[in-house]
Amino acid sequence: MVQAYILIQTEVGRASAVAEVIAQIPGVVTAEDVTGPYDVVVRAQADTVDELGRLVVAKVQRVEGITRTLTCPVVHI
Repeated sequence: MVQAYILIQTEVGRASAVAEVIAQIPGVVTAEDVTGPYDVVVRAQADTVDELGRLVVAKVQRVEGITRTLTCPVVHI
């Protein structure tokens, strides 16, 4: 299982709506609107890195109102 945090910047005033939509995507564990340089923080999981990439590019980044994403894979050292 591969897990990652996806940090999302949205259009002004769209964070809550974006988080609600993303929370419904299969593979998304949590999606919360936050304050700071990013507007939404998502925890996602997939079976492989490739599946995680497809989740981010094909589903998350297509949500209306998103301007930028940064994917941070979780590592266990």
